[in-house]
Amino acid sequence: MKNFKISDILKPVIVLTAICLVTSGLLAYTNSLTAPVIEENNIAAANATKAVVLADAKNFTDESKGDISYSVGTDASGAVAGYVFTTTAKSYGGEISVMVGIKADGTVSGVELLSINDTPGLGMNAKNPDFLAQFIGKITGIAVNKNNPGENEIKALTGATVTSKAVTLAVNTALDYYAEVTGGVNNG
Repeated sequence: MKNFKISDILKPVIVLTAICLVTSGLLAYTNSLTAPVIEENNIAAANATKAVVLADAKNFTDESKGDISYSVGTDASGAVAGYVFTTTAKSYGGEISVMVGIKADGTVSGVELLSINDTPGLGMNAKNPDFLAQFIGKITGIAVNKNNPGENEIKALTGATVTSKAVTLAVNTALDYYAEVTGGVNNG
């Protein structure tokens, strides 16, 4: 039987510790280089989406009121064109994130899904422009209807009523935030 020396145990421990320290240091350095670029890309993507959901706005200013964070969109003359809110709701596949543009008169100007993880071919159809376009021009209290939607209703996705209701809830939450931020003004 071979006798073990303390150095037989310490050498591999020291080598592995050194490798871990160097690797961690390199990862931290790489993160410090890429984090600002990633942040800039995220801001650019958010601004591009804001321009889609509130096309009348040329500039956006981030603001907050209480716990509500939002962007105010202004047109070329500096007049308020509307507001952009990002809201979430619980859907079939987890939480969804929705960006909603609301014109100054309180009507929905656009809706984009930022994240969704629902069933492909069913709930994921909520990303389709035809589904999202149903919200344009609607006002507070939008409802979901499976067959013949009325004036302030949207038609549910076939086989994905839970997703349809989740997107609608997120849009209605944005409309509620709009009312709170503007003091309840809704001329839609």
